Amino acid sequence: MPVFMNPSAPHMVAQHGKYSMSATSHYPHPHYRHIQAHCPHPYHHANAPNLKYTPHVSLHRPATAHIRYDSSIHNRSGEHSTPIRKTVGASHAPPPPLMSIEPLDPTPLSPPVQVATAPQSPPPPIAPTSWNPLQKLAAAFFDAIENTFIASLEKQHPLPSTTNPEIQLAGNFFPVQENAVQHELEVEGRIPPSLEGIYVRNGANPMFKPVAGHHLFDGDGMLHAVRFRQGIVSYANRFTRTHRLQEEEKLGRAFFPKAVGELHGHSGLARLVLFYGRSAFGLVDGSKGMGVANAGVVFFNGQLLAMSEDDLPYAVTVTDTGDLTTVGRYDFDGQLRSAMIAHPKVDAKTGELFALSYDVIKKPYVTYFKFSADGKKGPEVNITIEEPTMMHDFAITENYVVIPDQQVVFRLREMMNGGSPVVHAKEKMPRFGLLPRNDVDESAMIWVDVPDCFCFHLWNAWEEDEEIVVIASCMTPPDSIFNESPQSLQSILSEIRLNKSTRTSTRRKLISSTNLEAGQVNPNFLGRRSQFAYLAVAEPWPKVSGIAKVNLLKSSKTTNAAHPNSLNCKNGEENPCFHTKKSLGNLQNDEENHLAGKFIYPPNCYGGEPMFVPRSSDSFAQEDDGYVLTFMHNEKSNKSELLILDASSASLDIVARVKLPARVPYGFHGTFITGKELEHQKRA
Repeated sequence: MPVFMNPSAPHMVAQHGKYSMSATSHYPHPHYRHIQAHCPHPYHHANAPNLKYTPHVSLHRPATAHIRYDSSIHNRSGEHSTPIRKTVGASHAPPPPLMSIEPLDPTPLSPPVQVATAPQSPPPPIAPTSWNPLQKLAAAFFDAIENTFIASLEKQHPLPSTTNPEIQLAGNFFPVQENAVQHELEVEGRIPPSLEGIYVRNGANPMFKPVAGHHLFDGDGMLHAVRFRQGIVSYANRFTRTHRLQEEEKLGRAFFPKAVGELHGHSGLARLVLFYGRSAFGLVDGSKGMGVANAGVVFFNGQLLAMSEDDLPYAVTVTDTGDLTTVGRYDFDGQLRSAMIAHPKVDAKTGELFALSYDVIKKPYVTYFKFSADGKKGPEVNITIEEPTMMHDFAITENYVVIPDQQVVFRLREMMNGGSPVVHAKEKMPRFGLLPRNDVDESAMIWVDVPDCFCFHLWNAWEEDEEIVVIASCMTPPDSIFNESPQSLQSILSEIRLNKSTRTSTRRKLISSTNLEAGQVNPNFLGRRSQFAYLAVAEPWPKVSGIAKVNLLKSSKTTNAAHPNSLNCKNGEENPCFHTKKSLGNLQNDEENHLAGKFIYPPNCYGGEPMFVPRSSDSFAQEDDGYVLTFMHNEKSNKSELLILDASSASLDIVARVKLPARVPYGFHGTFITGKELEHQKRA
């Protein structure tokens, strides 16, 4: 989402579902004080963890911390497995405060917490010792403006659920601290020998307590990495150290405007003016980037990149131990001067990377560009559209790029009227642009109208004679992720056919009985005809209660009844991962019958984006010959795991379960980097 302007491991004792945790962190949340991570909104499960975060600051703690992890983990039969005890050394500056996590009464709060209308207390004053007297005076003035005038504006309008931090950060959406790499994690089952490399998933994880509104997309980027090396598994999670985050660390609190949570209405305009005023006096520096790098990740030309569409990507290095280190903003050796969306596409056959950039203030509102396999940038192609439009994702085929111009637009003037700048333009006709992907201008662009269509994500596209076939999830209401709506969100997996000759389109539903969002096809088939897609069952929104394997090409008569997994199941026992939730009752009998397989998380458990990893690089291998990786969190026990599933089976059988040493919040998108690719990683 664009901005509207040019370790530690926890100490855990797990016994019969009761947890006590303590953790030190190099990058803590010093202003989360006694915030209960309960579930005040129907989006969040009643048994989400009730945790109290109380930071204790010590100015005399050494920069090197020795962290001890102690766990006693139970298997499904209730028997103890061997406890794991590790001591890990970690060294970072500045010296960290200590955060303790204390168990609260597990009974869910009733009635739900009221929607907050303003911060419960004014943010602390900021006065770094390096400021001169004029800057200190200006800082005091702007703090007073924020705590009086802007606070009064925000009190007049209760926060909607889409920007209320008590809702957006409830349960397992609540942020976590960094953890240094932990080795030799406990595994149930066997890690496949071909699974060599590292799985990296991005997500939003605010370091500091929001001072006003907060949307899920506003948090600081945090990467969670699981490394596989000869059957040994390690885990680490690190903030992507963006310029924005480092500036806020200096000041000790959230300071930059939040693109979705704060920038709406008159108070949003006031916060923009406040930020510009502080910048003018040198109190904060936004000139080196304001992005959060929290959405996507891609490995290209030997470089791991973390991205959000409001800035340049950030380069991150995977260390030899499996840890992560931020290198900094990445402009492709001076070739990229604009932001890049978080969903670039890599053609597995050519090695090229394709991307878009969009601007919400000035023309050109959209620009298309590509990089050769060795990182050389091609010409920028300016795309003509009438007004700034959200283009979170796009698609490629062997010869075309598919560019959506849809009904969610940016109209900053709406803030003057007290509204949101993210608008559902009902009068606009959605359309898709088809541009030859090697062209240097837009003269050959073909626009095809697709009525009543908004696709936040496009899973794949390919060419069939005169048609381009697009596989995407069509979302209604289009702006429901950003603006509160009385209508329930729907995300329907669809096949859209774009005829280049007649410039007409057709659309049909593939799976209509449940929301499917977040997922992918086999990356070796990106841009080419593919049979299978692995997608998250996004119910109850925004949680993920299962994974659907969808046959995109024809109806499948496969059912998913009798493939009990061998792990944790005795003869005659039901596989605990096949308890069907009520919201998924129609999925098994979907009328279009494109469902080729499904996996439903156990009770109280939810997951995230399924990541398909091919078993081998063999070009003759079956398309579904590989594994699906996904994080799973148990909201009752407050424990997280990484599941490895057999992608070829109808029931997506569990191959292995990795017990993680820390809670992994629900997040966004990920990538898998093979061991061979890591050998060619560029070092800072």
